[in-house]
Amino acid sequence: MMSQNKTFDTKALRKTVLDMAYAGSTVHIGCAFSIIELLAVLYRHHLRYPGNDPLAVGRDYFVLSKGHGVMAQYACLRELGWLKDDAFSHYFADGSDLKGLSDSRIPGLEVTSGSLGHGFSVAVGLAMGVKLRSTDQKTYALVGDGEINEGAIWEGALFAAHQELSNFMVIVDENGFQAMGSTQDVLKLGSIQAKFESFGFEAITIDGHDEAAINNAIIQLWASNLTSPKALIAKTIKGKGVSFMENNNIWHYTRLDSETYAKALSAVAGGE
Repeated sequence: MMSQNKTFDTKALRKTVLDMAYAGSTVHIGCAFSIIELLAVLYRHHLRYPGNDPLAVGRDYFVLSKGHGVMAQYACLRELGWLKDDAFSHYFADGSDLKGLSDSRIPGLEVTSGSLGHGFSVAVGLAMGVKLRSTDQKTYALVGDGEINEGAIWEGALFAAHQELSNFMVIVDENGFQAMGSTQDVLKLGSIQAKFESFGFEAITIDGHDEAAINNAIIQLWASNLTSPKALIAKTIKGKGVSFMENNNIWHYTRLDSETYAKALSAVAGGE
């Protein structure tokens, strides 16, 4: 069952991220904001969870390999009813189950990730298992552009192409930054689409904040008759939705205070 009955309103999702970050005095707001539209479209239109059960045997798999963006996924799980409101108001408090990185002990989070590059390989393994079982399940892995500096990504990509895992889609959050600076300054990537194509993937590049474009690209990739794995390259803005956070890499590690929290809430609500 897909979640067409859920809105996954991107303003509401961003507000949830801000509320969590402020309540827990925690970081990684910018890298959560860059993937909001991607997750909204996936959960609204594509990810299938029979009976709205995050542990359903026939579910699709979504692996957030850039595990530090997990607040965006938590916001979606709240929309699905899998996480309760008090988990958000007590985020990062003593005894909280919700951590700052993806944790597989939370239903709906398939892997424990944050050690960058590893989640992608786990997702490839899940896709291989699905192929061996001959089911129609699909596997998605969302990675950051900085994350694909890791060699494990490309080993997994070679395996996926060799095994003709046409049930596997990697989504690259190409926001142009990583923890220590711009991807251009840290390690030049060139054309990410061309790189995945050279590794045997069928690839499309889109605006990662255009929900219609995201949806159409996913449909197009799955409709292909090729046996190749799929790559969706999403051009995004780190900190999207709050002008003083957009393309400002200090918001990778900066915490909200009462003033910046109020300003960010106003921006997300359309007040700037």
